[in-house]
Amino acid sequence: MSSLRIVVDRLADWRPYYPTEDLITANDYLADERLVADQDAATHVINLCDDLDYLETGYYVSLLAQARGQRVLPSVETLNQLSRKSLVDLQLESLAPLLADLAKRGALQGDSVTLRVMFGECLPAGFAKLARRLFERLPCPLLEARFTRREDSWRLSRLKPLKLSALRGEEQDLFASALNRHSRKVWRTPKARRRYRFDLAILVDPQEALPPSNRSALKQFIRAARRLGIDATLITKRDEARLAEFDALFIRETTSLDHHTYRMAQRAEHEGLVVIDDPRSILRCTNKVYLHTLLRAKGVPSPDGLLLNRLDLKRLPERAAGLTYPMVLKVPDGSFSRGIVKIESTEQLVREATRLFESSALLLLQEWLPTEYDWRIGVLDGEALYASRYYMARGHWQIYDHSKGKVKSGGFSTHAPSEAPKAVVKAALKATRLIGDGLYGVDIKQIGDRVVVIEINDNPNVDAGVEDTVLGPRLYDRIMEVFLERMEARRRHVL
Repeated sequence: MSSLRIVVDRLADWRPYYPTEDLITANDYLADERLVADQDAATHVINLCDDLDYLETGYYVSLLAQARGQRVLPSVETLNQLSRKSLVDLQLESLAPLLADLAKRGALQGDSVTLRVMFGECLPAGFAKLARRLFERLPCPLLEARFTRREDSWRLSRLKPLKLSALRGEEQDLFASALNRHSRKVWRTPKARRRYRFDLAILVDPQEALPPSNRSALKQFIRAARRLGIDATLITKRDEARLAEFDALFIRETTSLDHHTYRMAQRAEHEGLVVIDDPRSILRCTNKVYLHTLLRAKGVPSPDGLLLNRLDLKRLPERAAGLTYPMVLKVPDGSFSRGIVKIESTEQLVREATRLFESSALLLLQEWLPTEYDWRIGVLDGEALYASRYYMARGHWQIYDHSKGKVKSGGFSTHAPSEAPKAVVKAALKATRLIGDGLYGVDIKQIGDRVVVIEINDNPNVDAGVEDTVLGPRLYDRIMEVFLERMEARRRHVL
């Protein structure tokens, strides 16, 4: 369980708020050399000093916190960005559509508007999304933003840290509740604080139609974590700015490179969290073109195929000469059987490639390997966890059938890895060694004696009632044990 320190200039600055044993003055924090050897090196620091300018007291609080291996808000990087208008503009260049929408709705009045932001929240309800965006891009507990109108457009003209002592009335109430939501560690009882050694964030999307883990599985993960002294909390993309509160991030949302899942994985890794899926695994697994090239280069058995370039579209009939149909055309980042087309002729290949090239400069064309089911070998930390058979949807050639609007999928059966063909498990382990030591699901087809790796998934399904039918609760325990081992190792390294 990570400890928390709230750093203020004077203890009197905290008088309007609920007393907490986590409070410390800046002078005491800077002078206490024992903090360097703090038993809890995963301490979280919230720096509420008035003067955060370069080489001033507040700046040194953030600087020493990072030197001590602690997680601090704001970080020195954030302070440096806030001190330079050009860097602020670069971080917030995506605000224009938000400001235009606010102006259209009449929320922006006059020639200038000042907005005070407390942990990504603000008093005017209509500005909630804007406040959250400011905090996500430049995580600072207290911010004051000024927006000005020039001709018919609004722009950010100033963004600076806001002093705690400047808050009054309703702003103080919002600050207290926002801090409570941002870091509930402040209000935990001593008994609760002793109960958990680490904090784990589980990233989910409650609206996702085909999530990697169903609700029952998420509950199992939370129970397994708490049995090991890990406090597991479900978070969403809106909690990106809270990542520094946690010791680890477990992504249970479908990942993509141009997506908040990849950005949050990067940010969590930068903050020193244990991350599954780590950014490197997401990068390597989400692109089928990359995987095809990697597997072929390293001698891992995979389907025969070729890469198609958008620039070669006019020569596609020539390149397709001699191909044996049917074949399978894939966009690089498709998931759950989407973005995959069965090709029956050269004419269809040209037609479908023209359509798919609109979203990708490269496409992957592979041999069609019809099977009754695909093997999915779950691998964690270089060891096989489970072996599932995913059967094709009835009357369809894929596991997931999206052809009629409503998604249909085939059946399944789950087995112990020892019950799966040795060649299948061996191919899965060889493939994942090329990616990393995270949690992967390797899709494999077996045609007679031939075994081929179709793809490696960086956030494989772990659903209650499917992948856990052999191990039961032990499956969730094992995944949480790996998190615990890695968090303990990271803490030892910091100490």
